[in-house]
Parts: sequence; structure tokens; C-alpha cells
Amino acid sequence: MVVTRADRIGGAQVHVRDLSRALQVRGFAVTVVTGPGGPFIGELLRLRIPHRVLPHLVRALSPPADTLALLELHRALRELDPQLVAAHSSKAGWLARLTARHLGIPCVFTVHGWPFAGDGTGAAGAPARLYVLAERLVKGLADRVITVSEHDRVLGLRLGVLDPARAMSIPNGVPDVPPALRADPGDPAGPTRLVMVARFEEPKDHATLLRALARVRRPWQLDLVGDGPLQPAVRALARDLGVAGRVRFHGSRGDVARVLAGARLFVLSTRREGMPLAILEAMRAGLPVLASAAGGVPEAVVHGETGFVAPPGDVPAWAGYLERLLADPGLRARLGRAGRRRYEERFTLERMVEQTVAVYETLLAPPAGGAARSRRPGAATQVGGGP
Repeated sequence: MVVTRADRIGGAQVHVRDLSRALQVRGFAVTVVTGPGGPFIGELLRLRIPHRVLPHLVRALSPPADTLALLELHRALRELDPQLVAAHSSKAGWLARLTARHLGIPCVFTVHGWPFAGDGTGAAGAPARLYVLAERLVKGLADRVITVSEHDRVLGLRLGVLDPARAMSIPNGVPDVPPALRADPGDPAGPTRLVMVARFEEPKDHATLLRALARVRRPWQLDLVGDGPLQPAVRALARDLGVAGRVRFHGSRGDVARVLAGARLFVLSTRREGMPLAILEAMRAGLPVLASAAGGVPEAVVHGETGFVAPPGDVPAWAGYLERLLADPGLRARLGRAGRRRYEERFTLERMVEQTVAVYETLLAPPAGGAARSRRPGAATQVGGGP
């Protein structure tokens, strides 16, 4: 598996980590190829997942560095000699598809949200048009393309960056937690505790959430889990709005499941998404969800059944839903129970892994009259993670 960024642990990195572990259990020998430094490397070491670090595989677009990364990846794949390359995210997706095609290795590209998606209408602005052009140029190089939401599959087809015969959507999945880590969203005691788990960087939109909460009359307490370059600006906005005393900044946490278990409502304000793992983790905990109607979010959050989806950036709409959810513990409990059922039916890690392995197996199956591809060390190489 090939992953661009190792300097942070976001949704793509968690996806690759959990998928790699599950593949190992199923008999695949997995090697993760990623960029230099950061907490993701620590996670791979902790879990004893074999990995290779490419010094020039970084997020920023840089023709000199990207050329070196392409050469490093070519060398690594020649040495590993995998039977399958699984690429994750845009930069790694381009490099891995080019390299795998040159070496004659089957390649699966997983899209964790299109970088050109914007507000969901497609290619707006010069950078987005360049991304679309780049994807069109390489769309025929992957044997299969997986999108983590149906929204992204449809968008990719509409913009001509996906081949309909090779593209399919497989929703993200997250491992379950013990009953002790389930929330009690209907508890009416004290200020209602809300939690948002997200990095402080684009496309996340903490500002809309804070402006909406500033309009809400009922008592509340907000826990913000995550770090990132925009955290100082969000702290300043909380002070300017007069709500700093009710907002707690926790930074990056390794016990997110425990934080969610103590909450009454999960919120995610964002401008662009694929299929956010944080929402699935909230549903797993039995929490109602209020989130932006961006990307694949409405595929997870059924409006009025497991929570509510609000237009991105619409402060009055967000304030209205918050007021309603804070006022009605019974509504929160009902939505939370429905969210837990939906998680069990559609978003477990086991379901996601089984569907992904089925895709891999179609490429690992022997040709007519031939021998099956082996699952020796390096049989599945994962490449990617991050925009």
C-alpha cells in the first residue's frame, strides 16, 4: 500500500492501517510504502506492519521531488516484487499507478475524497481543473478504482476521471468497541456535551460550528479533538465570540473512543469530505450526528433518522439544528440508537475488508489455465494517505 503522508494520521492513514492489519490476518503479506517522518510511522512500528519510507514522497507538488519519489517508488516495488499495489490518495495514486503499470503489477487506487470536489459541484477554479486533467490522463492506468462514497464515484464519472467498468464504491468501515464505550446521548444532566474530532485545517470548518453555537441559548460544552495549523485561529474566534469558556481544545488523542463515549452529540462541520471515519466512530458509539451535507456524509447520516445534515457554512441552519438537539434528550437517544444500527449494518470494518478483498481477489486470480498469484511477503503493497 502506498501512502503519501506520514506526518499526520488522518482518515486515509487510519484506513490503510486498519486494512493492512486485517489483510495480514487473512494471510496477505503487506508492506506499506509512505513518506518520511511523523506519527504514522510510529503506528506502523507499534503494530509491526512492515513498511518502506521514501524520502521524497511528500504531499506538496514539486516536480523535482516528485521525480525523485517516482524513482524511489520504482526501486522499492522492484525490490518488493508485489502481486498487487494498492494506492491511496492523489499524489500516491498518480505515482503508484504510473509505476505499477510500467512494472506490469495490478493496481487498485482508492479515492479518499476528490481534491477537486469543492462544494460537490465539481471542478471550480484553476487548481481543481488541473487536478481533473491529471486524473483524466492517468485514469486508464488502474485496474480498479475504489471510492469510499457513492458521491465520489458519481462525481468521478461525471467529470470523466473514472472508467465506469473499473470503478466501484466501498464505504469506509471502522472496528467495533466494547459496550462500555457506548454513549448515553439521552442523558439530560448538565450542559449537553458535544464533540468534534477533526484536524484544524482545510476543508474542516470549525468556524461555522462556533458561530452557530454562539447563537444557541441552551447550555452546552464543546470538546474539540485534533490538532493542525488553524487551531490558533479557531481559539481566537472562540474568544471573539465570547464562548471560549465552553470550548475545550484537547489536541490529538489516542483515546477517541473514550471521548465519544462521554459525549451526548457528535458534530462535524466541513466543506469537503469522502466518507469521514469520525462520523462512523460516532455512530458506532451510539451518538446522534449533526454534520455538513458534504461528499459522502449524507450516505452515512440519514437526515432525521440518525441525525441531521446541514448545508456547509450555513450558520442559521446549524444553529437551528443545534437548538433542537440540545432541547430534546429523547430525540438524541432515538437518533443515536438508529445510528448504531446503521453502523452495524453498513459500516463495520469487517464489511469493508470483505468487499475490498473481493476486489483484490479478482486481480490476484489466475488467468485461464494459469497458476494463482502467490501471497508471499510483499504480495500486497499499500501506497498512499493524505491529499
